[in-house]
Amino acid sequence: MIYELRIYDCCPGRLPALLKRFESTTLALWEKHGIRQAGFFTTVIGPSSHRLTYLLQWESLAERETKWGAFQADPEWISNRNASEVDGPILVNVESSILAPTTFSKLK
Repeated sequence: MIYELRIYDCCPGRLPALLKRFESTTLALWEKHGIRQAGFFTTVIGPSSHRLTYLLQWESLAERETKWGAFQADPEWISNRNASEVDGPILVNVESSILAPTTFSKLK
């Protein structure tokens, strides 16, 4: 199992729009494409209160490439993403890291 750490920095005031997009659209589309999440977090204390951090679980890099590519190309995702940004862009920056658990990690 590998994990993908994704960090989304939002435009000021746009974090609620991002959270709404995940709750109302993104998670259902991930389920459709077999994408598994390990957790979502907002920053309470740290460098930015406009940040969403989450972890995805993958069996392999090949699985990630196939499923993430299908999700990104899904016309329903493209339409919903565009609709959620009708009032302006939501994201300033996206970071992604692929992580492998250590032998002593609770997540394997």
